[in-house]
Amino acid sequence: MTRERMREIATPEGPGRAHVCRPARARGTVALGHGAGGGLRALDLMLARDVLVAHGWAVALVEQPWLVAGRRVATRPPTLDAAWVPIVEALLTGRGRLPRPLVVGGRSAGARVACRTAAVLAAQASLLLSFPLHPPGRADRLRADELALAPDPSWVIQGTKDPFGRSAELAPYAGAGTRVLEVKGAHSFPRSSTDELRRALETVAGMLPG
Repeated sequence: MTRERMREIATPEGPGRAHVCRPARARGTVALGHGAGGGLRALDLMLARDVLVAHGWAVALVEQPWLVAGRRVATRPPTLDAAWVPIVEALLTGRGRLPRPLVVGGRSAGARVACRTAAVLAAQASLLLSFPLHPPGRADRLRADELALAPDPSWVIQGTKDPFGRSAELAPYAGAGTRVLEVKGAHSFPRSSTDELRRALETVAGMLPG
């Protein structure tokens, strides 16, 4: 049985936390961040952890400092990036470091952070859950420039009714190495979509480089 280990890691924005599940002889590491409106217990994050660990990956679910501090509202994107990078770097260095290759990702705001910082972390791939292409009802305010930063290969798992951008909206802006998988749901996935979501994650786990 793989046990979870929690690490508190200092960042310029205050202490963050990484909840790490590491199987024996891990084939690589997947670091996943949470969204702006919730924590690590989101269905897609929990399933991603379980599926990826079962496929031999070490998985770190990362809590941003604002959430660790008990705040209800996320801080601005630059501060999220400034906290995320040293947390992931700390997991990959020093005693007990997690192995490469590195896959970065997360849900919603966490997916945006992963895209923006993939290059500086030398990530080999990304797993983006409910990528928020635009605010609801504001298709004129695209974040396509962030999606374009996703490494090759990358996978996006998107709800069929996501008001932040459905899969058909994302497809034209995804890079040649990015595959978009549709799962029934909105920006968050309901329990009724568990089996479909698990199948999508199994597909991704079987294709990750490592």
